[in-house]
Amino acid sequence: MTTDSIRQVAVLGAGNMGAGIAAQVANAGLPVLLLDLTRDIAEKGKQGLLERKPAPLMSPAALDLIRTGGFDDDLSRLVEADWIVEVVVERLPVKQALFERVEHARRPGSIVSSNTSGIRLSEITAGLPASFAADFLITHFFNPPRYMGLLELVAGPSTRPQVLETLREFCAVRLGKEVVEARDTPSFIGNRIGVVAMLAGVQAALELGLTVEQADAIAGKPIGWPGTGVFGLIDLVGLDVLADVARNMQGQLPASDSAQALLKLPPLLSTMLERGWIGRKAGGGFYRLTADRQREALDLSTLDYRPQQKADLPGAKARTPAELLAGSDLGAQFAWRLLGYSLSYTAAVAPEIASDLVGIDTAMREGYSWRWGPFELLDQIGPARVVERIKADGLPIPALLQTALTRGDGRFYREAVDGPQYLDFQGDYRPLPRPAGTLAVADLRRGGKPVLGNDSASLWDMGDGVGLLEFHTKMNALDEHTVELMLLTLDRVGRDFQALVIGNDAAHFCAGANLQRMLDAARSGDWAFLNGFIQSLQEALMGFKYAPFPVVGAPRGLALGGGCEVVLHCNALQAHAELNAGLVELRVGLLPAGGGTKEMTLRYQDVGVERGFDLILGSVVSQSAANARDMRLLTDGCAITMHRKRVLADAKTLARRMVGAYSPARPVVVNLPGLAGRAALEARVAAQVKAGKMTIHDAVVADHVAAVMTGGKGGEVTEHELLRLEREHFLELLRLPLSQARMEHMLATGKPLRN
Repeated sequence: MTTDSIRQVAVLGAGNMGAGIAAQVANAGLPVLLLDLTRDIAEKGKQGLLERKPAPLMSPAALDLIRTGGFDDDLSRLVEADWIVEVVVERLPVKQALFERVEHARRPGSIVSSNTSGIRLSEITAGLPASFAADFLITHFFNPPRYMGLLELVAGPSTRPQVLETLREFCAVRLGKEVVEARDTPSFIGNRIGVVAMLAGVQAALELGLTVEQADAIAGKPIGWPGTGVFGLIDLVGLDVLADVARNMQGQLPASDSAQALLKLPPLLSTMLERGWIGRKAGGGFYRLTADRQREALDLSTLDYRPQQKADLPGAKARTPAELLAGSDLGAQFAWRLLGYSLSYTAAVAPEIASDLVGIDTAMREGYSWRWGPFELLDQIGPARVVERIKADGLPIPALLQTALTRGDGRFYREAVDGPQYLDFQGDYRPLPRPAGTLAVADLRRGGKPVLGNDSASLWDMGDGVGLLEFHTKMNALDEHTVELMLLTLDRVGRDFQALVIGNDAAHFCAGANLQRMLDAARSGDWAFLNGFIQSLQEALMGFKYAPFPVVGAPRGLALGGGCEVVLHCNALQAHAELNAGLVELRVGLLPAGGGTKEMTLRYQDVGVERGFDLILGSVVSQSAANARDMRLLTDGCAITMHRKRVLADAKTLARRMVGAYSPARPVVVNLPGLAGRAALEARVAAQVKAGKMTIHDAVVADHVAAVMTGGKGGEVTEHELLRLEREHFLELLRLPLSQARMEHMLATGKPLRN
């Protein structure tokens, strides 16, 4: 079996999770059969995908890949499915009864899995045929399936190895998941550690008398957890869900497990459950919004709601976990009680729940959005310091922590000559595993120096005749040094390589041009610099578009403003499925001047430029690569990669494939309507202003955009003439105090100013 052998999927259960899994399969372009008790229930789950937020579907068109049916009438259709995933209620008898029916209906050799979050595989397969157990495993998706990267796979002693391998590769490559293999233990990895950590935070906050705001301020950015902290996260997950998982763990873990004391919910949580204060889905938990949208927080001592307060603990300003724990204030004490117990517990149970610590770290980063996994966090703080504090508290030292100090070099991860390594449970360092089909700039960096480079960008040799242009400023913003390296790259690749990939390892491809640099130049009157910068950027991007070699963009994360313009000028794209791309210059009082306005003009010629005009005026950002294709930011020939770590490798493969048959395009000439077309676009803008949907300065910027997109005086217009118009109108807008005010506000607050 291979990943290609899974061509059709069936999902049993059309609730939020089941429909969400079906949506992600459809996002990958595969047909999926969604079944529930009745076809009507399944159809309701399917149609609900269009209403849910955040959107489970990357494009509404993916809905057409989902077919629906009922268990009684349509279970026989399971014979068509290569993988059947069950997502019904978390009750063992219900699951086993359904699987008995599935065994009779499915095709022999098809893969079957359960999406259970806590029922052990050995319990599910008990009493079921050996043929079923051989094809069965657990696939624990995290909710919502599209956005949470983690997928825990649990195989049993009877599971065929090729079943595990096929599903692991399929879920990584086709569904974009970070797959972690967990052992068949209570709540597996993510929830075993995550629930214990949350409950440790609740207990510590209650014992120290912290407010929910104080606890969440510490248990957020300072320790590398999401901004929700402890109590905000419980509201997000749902106190009822937390309680169910805790009860399940309490019943399955041995009495000797140190977490047992935490798993018995404190009276506070029991009272909140009785009152239905379970979190956001119920209108409130530890936080709630009043009728007039004012945020309130729960007073933990009185159980009354009051206006949310600002946290006033010094530790909330700590820049690192080590700095936080070095303090002595109430926040530092809370952080130690939370982290000291959580990290110690993780080290103690690690060999029981996973085959290595890498999987545990991955599970917590991808499943709970921790910035660092537990062992990465231990390295941040220093294992020796943690051991000293545990000893001072009179608590036992987990064997794995002792191993790190006695057999290792005092760290769980280290850099070796041949690459990064991790400490295994026996005390030996092993190479950090890298799945096949992945590539990182960090690999190239370890191998030597770049071919070209400066403080803003570098050109690397990817091998096989392919160069890689990497931006590496803050948020990969474009400045004059980036553009300089772009131009040098065009010359060097033309001489020494056959193709070029533009990409990086960062979370975001490029957030646009360096706004601060442009604002400073405008206020100092350095118009020669600004004109030269824009002209050079246009030259570089046109060089990419018409290069004698293929240029493949590899965008992931944000590709905004100038970053989007880089994307628009690549010959082909290998984009991450969750691409957020758009021309957002209107937010800062400007227009796209790196060829973005030109490209929207060219790409919407067949239907009229109004649609491209509206995208620029609305600063519309794609919510996926499929959405970016709908916006014509990606063309039909561009490819999409579901797993973000595979984007660069896939881009290199695409570039190599293009080399043999590549021939550069020719610059185009378009016929534009000129002043008459500009007047029509300005009328659209005037109507928006009158309706209160645009401000006066929005209209000013829009008029400049209209002037470019209609070709100035009109008639036959070349791409270079459109670029000249872009540059002229960009500089005019940059001189305006209202545009400069927008730029300043964005830099100061990260939010647009509607002036």
